[in-house]
Amino acid sequence: MGSTADWKKILATLAPAFSERAAAYDNNDEFVAENYAEMRAAKVFSVLVPKELGGGGLLYSEACALIRGLAVSCGSTALAFSMHQHVVASAVWNYRNGEPGETLLRTIAEGEKVLVTSGAADWLSSSGVMTRCEGGYLFNGKKSFASSCVAGDLLITSGRYDDPEAGRQVLHFSVPMSAGGISIDPVWKTMGMRGTGSHTVVLDNVFIPEQTITLRRPCGEYHPFWNVNLTVALPMFCSAYVGMAEAAAGKALAISSAKGDDGVNALVIGEMLTDLTTAQMALQSLISNANELDVVPGIEHANRALIHKTIIAQAVKRAVDKALEAVGGSGYFRSIGLERILRDTQAVEFHPMTAKKQHRFTGRLAMGLNPIMQ
Repeated sequence: MGSTADWKKILATLAPAFSERAAAYDNNDEFVAENYAEMRAAKVFSVLVPKELGGGGLLYSEACALIRGLAVSCGSTALAFSMHQHVVASAVWNYRNGEPGETLLRTIAEGEKVLVTSGAADWLSSSGVMTRCEGGYLFNGKKSFASSCVAGDLLITSGRYDDPEAGRQVLHFSVPMSAGGISIDPVWKTMGMRGTGSHTVVLDNVFIPEQTITLRRPCGEYHPFWNVNLTVALPMFCSAYVGMAEAAAGKALAISSAKGDDGVNALVIGEMLTDLTTAQMALQSLISNANELDVVPGIEHANRALIHKTIIAQAVKRAVDKALEAVGGSGYFRSIGLERILRDTQAVEFHPMTAKKQHRFTGRLAMGLNPIMQ
């Protein structure tokens, strides 16, 4: 790939094989392990790391385009990769703005390390308990929806700590997946996104050194950390879902064109493409909201990101529904690939925030209230 990553070349090289394997991973409830191995070999996990730190130097918008393209071939691979990549994006933002991030970025670039996060499952209050000990803390808890944890190197997560002076806090930290006391509970048997391997990580008296704590914030309260996180994370995982909708639309259009218009097909295809265009336009606006990571996000950026996520989620699901309607009964067969995309895209609703929670967040903010109801 040279000194600067070429996302189009990456897609051309990797995507065909990913597409061939997608159905088998889904049918067998297996993590996309071979895809990840090929991505490591191609140094894909460090594509967003700045060149001066040893990475590929990809632009943020290009990283989103890469995720979107991967999703056309395999939704699970793209979504799992986006969970790694959005943490990298946050670290790049931190690095550019004088916050801790350089060490993590160099670590990723040097060893193509895969990041694992529980992310939104922890939200404002987090989960698990941290107990003070010499040199740091002992952590006990379970972290669910930990995508690609079976192939992960470093867990980026948080836990609750009852500080005797500051009260209940949430402490953010990283810990190697190889650390003593960490195990994986293989619970990921799901309707869709089966290949992401989003099992539960169990931490039993895991030592967390003091120097690995990157953020302390009040438990249960909205913190400026989320302005950055939501602004840079949502475009990345939304890129995966738009890519899946594009794959569904492509299949439906090819099959419907071969059948011809029966008086209804063209109408349904038109509805599908209108919904797909809505999702594509909202995604482009969402990516622009992050401004290639050259932004100091305020709550208005986070709110804008959340609104766009809802628009994308609803438009993606409508487009995929229309794709299945256009194809008709044959779309019910697994061999077509539409039913897998239909199942996979249902997961978009469960990323932060669900539509009703976003509506409340946006409404309260517009009314001059704390956007999170305490």
